[in-house]
Amino acid sequence: METKLLGISKQDIEQAAAILHEGGLVAIPTETVYGLGADGLNAEAVRRIFEAKGRPQDNPLILHIPDASWLERCCEEVPPLARTLAERFWPGPLTMILKRRAVVPDVTTGGLDTVGMRCPAHPVTRAIIAQADVPVAAPSANLSGRPSCTTAADVQEDMNGKIDAIVDGGPCSVGVESTILDLTVTPPRLLRPGGLPLETLQSVCGRIEVDKAVTQLLCPGEQPKAPGMKYRHYAPKAPVTVVTGDAARAAEYIAAHIAPSGGVLCFDEFAERFSAYPVETLGGVCDREEQARRVFDALRAFDGTAVTEIWAQCPDGRGLGLAVANRLQKAAGFHVIDVGEEAET
Repeated sequence: METKLLGISKQDIEQAAAILHEGGLVAIPTETVYGLGADGLNAEAVRRIFEAKGRPQDNPLILHIPDASWLERCCEEVPPLARTLAERFWPGPLTMILKRRAVVPDVTTGGLDTVGMRCPAHPVTRAIIAQADVPVAAPSANLSGRPSCTTAADVQEDMNGKIDAIVDGGPCSVGVESTILDLTVTPPRLLRPGGLPLETLQSVCGRIEVDKAVTQLLCPGEQPKAPGMKYRHYAPKAPVTVVTGDAARAAEYIAAHIAPSGGVLCFDEFAERFSAYPVETLGGVCDREEQARRVFDALRAFDGTAVTEIWAQCPDGRGLGLAVANRLQKAAGFHVIDVGEEAET
């Protein structure tokens, strides 16, 4: 299959929409990561997503819509809180889990009676969805298990020859996937931290429970309610060890334990310390927005090296740090070492 590379012109938008409408696969840009899109109400088209990605069939997908007025097309119940959150945070990196209508096929939801709904902030993708006139199922446009794609070049690396087209909408501005909030339970439950910080959601929702899958893998046989909950994700080829706690202590620990063939993913402030090793930087210790933008590209970069292990510093759980930490820990299969906080003086 020849994969077409499209831009953001009106003609390109119309071509991408036509491919989706006809049951094809198109990689689309969003503010979070690139998504691998198909008509979310066309079961056969959705199955092609799983085939292209090598994605487990019980891993549910998110439906992308151009505005909140489309919720009724796909959802049986739209509670008042969902409308409040949509008005406040859409378009943007928030996915809401709601009761689905029967029109949404089982393959899209992983057999669940719920569906994830999101309105992405990228105007080109919203225009494509509106033109196609179908809600678009779109997991991240990477091979299953690999780091997500934040540029069209990343998508080409993983998907060239497997899908119909890639729309190059530039680099993603957020860099980690959307926050997923389950609104079918009380209180709402955070299923995946992402581009919308938990603290921001709490300012609107009040109490929010955090699902155990945020900090650990689900057990075999457990059914994931949202993408990214069950399986090892975001992983480069070399095994990753994440070191949490005080950044200086983490750097000391890594320096003491890294093998000669190791690589380091660290905050900018510590890059010189590891100059003898392949190094990728996350951004400054306190710059969580930059960490979110860099984390997937940094993990991908190690696949172009000969490193046999990767050691990663990790932000704390404040703001976007929770999402970055989750992605790093998922990449490591939750192989995490906590060095504790700096002692008070």
